[in-house]
Amino acid sequence: MTEQIINNTPRWKKALVPVESTIRQAIANLDQSTMQIALVTSEDGVLIGTITDGDIRRGLLKGLDLDSPIDSIINYAPLVVPSHMERDTALQIMQVNRVRQLPVVDEEKRVVDLYLLKELLQPARRSNLMVIMAGGKGTRLRPYTENCPKPLLTVGDKPMLEHIIERAKSEGFENFILTTHYLAYMIEDYFKDGSPWQINIQYIREDSPLGTAGALSLLSPAPLEPFVVTNGDVLTDVRYGELLDFHVRHKAVGTMAVRLHEWQYPYGVVHTDGVNIIEFEEKPIYRAHVNAGVYVMDPHALRLLKEGEYHDMPTLFQQLQNSGERVIAYPMHEPWIDVGSPSDFEKASYY
Repeated sequence: MTEQIINNTPRWKKALVPVESTIRQAIANLDQSTMQIALVTSEDGVLIGTITDGDIRRGLLKGLDLDSPIDSIINYAPLVVPSHMERDTALQIMQVNRVRQLPVVDEEKRVVDLYLLKELLQPARRSNLMVIMAGGKGTRLRPYTENCPKPLLTVGDKPMLEHIIERAKSEGFENFILTTHYLAYMIEDYFKDGSPWQINIQYIREDSPLGTAGALSLLSPAPLEPFVVTNGDVLTDVRYGELLDFHVRHKAVGTMAVRLHEWQYPYGVVHTDGVNIIEFEEKPIYRAHVNAGVYVMDPHALRLLKEGEYHDMPTLFQQLQNSGERVIAYPMHEPWIDVGSPSDFEKASYY
């Protein structure tokens, strides 16, 4: 989820009030936070209930005064959502229940955020960098790529790289870096500095192919926040912002979007123990999560890369895991196409 930050403090913390507060203090909190809700918490941050302007007015009508304790006006059963719930689902809950504020709590019911309806209805502006790997030669897509870099191949009415950028922009991303190599000038001439899309685009040119992670060693200055990385030939409806929020929420150093892939053996499988047959399976279906080519990385991960050296993402994730860092998977269910072959390119035309 996206936290609004004021003076290095998440804005939702402005809405917290101790359970020992008076009505006068609750009113002051509502005025100062401007979020139209006060979150009543215990000393250890557990949500006890909420207070709105309506709760205060009803209390005053019952004869309470401004110095009365708030315990009799607290809503002790507010609608809340867990921290792992996706933004879109939270928005639907708010719309169905006609609420404008929705506390977010962890497993111990401690407050970790506060959703505001007016903000969920708009894409959150994100300062986080998005890096798009657009330097591949697209050898398997020849002859389409003989005179055109793969990310500029047209899908529908625009290059597939433009699809990726516009989707990210719709989720509030404004700062992009495109890593280029093969026919780099064509990509740079098309997107320029990003101003036609009201975004900022910079470029990293690879003198030689550096793999799916090697170009990250050339980021200068290094990012100060977690950043999204995607292959420039992956078309998907995944929510880049949700992926980023998932990464931050789980305090990971690296997050890999994964997709469930199924395949069926064309033959019956015979399981044996030595020469003894112990089981038959008729054309079994196997399922596994595969790398979807979309990631979120913490700047801390860049320490494992050597400037200008070839490196791929699976290796980087393995090194992070070996060094004791937390790397996690983000299960995808959204449409996804890795445009790596002519047949994939034909499928992408229906994207």
